[in-house]
Amino acid sequence: MAPHYQHETTGYSYGLSSVLAAVGLAQITALQARVAARRQVFARYAAGLSGLPGLSLMPEPEWGHATRWLSVVQLDPRRFGATPEMARRALDSANIESRPVWKPLHMQPAFRGIRCHGAGLSNQLFERGLCLPSGAMSAEEQDRVIAVLRSCCRG
Repeated sequence: MAPHYQHETTGYSYGLSSVLAAVGLAQITALQARVAARRQVFARYAAGLSGLPGLSLMPEPEWGHATRWLSVVQLDPRRFGATPEMARRALDSANIESRPVWKPLHMQPAFRGIRCHGAGLSNQLFERGLCLPSGAMSAEEQDRVIAVLRSCCRG
């Protein structure tokens, strides 16, 4: 089984049911607090991982306010001293779940043989990206993630 999301076949995308829409509307009141919590997790990663050669986090554009729903690091193996897969396995050994970033559609088996234009950036993000745990996390849980990533750095 691949550590990333893999699509072997194509399928259908169904619309949202009325019940799920009602649940979503009921949760809107908690949205600002949830975004603030995710942004706090990201900020803690940014502070704890700063200064590591070859590790970067997704920047926030000047024109927007990122929800930081997902905390993603990009690892340059030459400068960091480890590949994203090596870091993922080190995290896994510490019982910390992480995942590669989503595999681009043009690389999915379901789209084998389809012509693709301009795949350079998406390929690079997939090759260098690692999704870190970013849900409701205690400071201690985040410190464990940070410590494992720091131990992987050989740059």
